[in-house]
Amino acid sequence: MEDKLFLICITTIAVVGILSVTVYNINENVLMSNNIEKAVAKGIDPLSVRCAYTGQQDSICVAYAATPKNIIVETKK
Repeated sequence: MEDKLFLICITTIAVVGILSVTVYNINENVLMSNNIEKAVAKGIDPLSVRCAYTGQQDSICVAYAATPKNIIVETKK
């Protein structure tokens, strides 16, 4: 009886852990999508918003960071 209870507890912990990681990743993707949409509406480069969410080893963001950018500064008169 104790062996079955122990197995049920371990299985429950594993399932809850897997579900927690899945929900976290889904929420992170939804938030990133919302922020990219807001950035596009404001005229901000969506790739820079995407790179803010990714890790250091993302090759797209490494290439994006390495490319020179033309920075135009608008001054108010």
